[in-house]
Amino acid sequence: MSFAAYFTYVVTYLLMTAGLFIVIARGNLIKKLIGLGIFQSSVYLLYIGPAKLIGGTAPILASSYTVYSNPLPHVLILTAIVVGVATLALGLALVVRIREAYGSIEEDEVLAEDKANTSTTGHA
Repeated sequence: MSFAAYFTYVVTYLLMTAGLFIVIARGNLIKKLIGLGIFQSSVYLLYIGPAKLIGGTAPILASSYTVYSNPLPHVLILTAIVVGVATLALGLALVVRIREAYGSIEEDEVLAEDKANTSTTGHA
């Protein structure tokens, strides 16, 4: 097989690696959400890539077609996109609330301030 046959998998791997790296390596909460979005997009590609058959058509029975594409992966990814948008919106709302409470969206600054507040109040 040629490289073109594996192109979708290569792009999926690169996006997945980039998204995971951004989530792990960055301290900014907005950048972490962007990395999560990139990672989610790679998962969408992982499902959709093999689901489309070349020469396949919608599963409507007709005598002129013999190869059909399965619509289930497309429906599942459409649902996953909706859930991903809702998750991103919730994450952004949490970042806004963290910014209001701590004055920063940098993870290390938020953790340091939280640790300082915990040690001064005596709560574990």
